[in-house]
Amino acid sequence: MFVLGVDPGLSRCGYGVVTPSGGQGLVATAAGVIETDPKAPVPERLLTLQRELRALVAEVAPSVVVVERVFFQVNAKTAVPVCQASGLALVAAAEAGCEVAQYSANEVKQALVGYGSATKRQVQQMVASVLSLSVPPSPPDAADALALAVCHLHGAGLRVAMAGARALGGGA
Repeated sequence: MFVLGVDPGLSRCGYGVVTPSGGQGLVATAAGVIETDPKAPVPERLLTLQRELRALVAEVAPSVVVVERVFFQVNAKTAVPVCQASGLALVAAAEAGCEVAQYSANEVKQALVGYGSATKRQVQQMVASVLSLSVPPSPPDAADALALAVCHLHGAGLRVAMAGARALGGGA
């Protein structure tokens, strides 16, 4: 099972692909950043990002695409382009017929670091540890995308157990 994590952004959209490796834990098979030219008009940047995300999903053929759930308390100026990028990632996944999951940054930090207000550096270090990387992944956008994928895979067993309990009439 390949899981593609997407840390949405219009200027820098992080991605990371993680897969279970038998009894050996999780393995990162790809990570990087899709960048758009900040000087270009927004519609052109969105088109570039849409094409790149579609190509990435087609190339990787993930079972699941995990997109960071956008949550902003203060800066509405950055919220709009991030929401636009998030929407493009969700559409690329849906077009490809992929399962889609979303987690907030705090949920990912809580799952990986055990603390919902963890720093970017702490997340990078934990991602490196979980994926047995010799150095923390960089840039932070790629690390965040890998963290999303790891978060989803770590919760997979619990989701299966809960679904089984529901099927037996034991859950809500």
